[in-house]
Amino acid sequence: MGMLQEFKEFAVKGNVIDMAVGIVIGSAFGKIVSSFVQDVLMPPIGLLIGGVDFTKLGLILKRAADGTPEVVLAYGKFIQTVVDFTIIAFAIFLVVKAINAAKKKEEEKPAEPPKPSKEEILLTEIRDILKQKS
Repeated sequence: MGMLQEFKEFAVKGNVIDMAVGIVIGSAFGKIVSSFVQDVLMPPIGLLIGGVDFTKLGLILKRAADGTPEVVLAYGKFIQTVVDFTIIAFAIFLVVKAINAAKKKEEEKPAEPPKPSKEEILLTEIRDILKQKS
């Protein structure tokens, strides 16, 4: 029973939930970027270099024979993945940079002066009363 309780406490902690949400959002973001790269960015690049579709680039190492499939070194898919990664990494860099800039601005705001303690308030009142009597 103790281990189940420990797991429940672990799973319900804010950090674990935040991490799970981040993973789900990151996965969806990765799909969006992959689609952007594959469907929007790479076709014009391929057109510029002669109508090449990077995902279909590959080097046949062994032709198909006797029911065995051919062995292909699919370097075009690797190029596509590197482009995806580069764009995702750059987007994350921009997000982190924006968050850090926001934190820096927040740190630069002057802090409110601390409120006087009860003793200081009492002493101020006594001082004011004494001034009035003089």
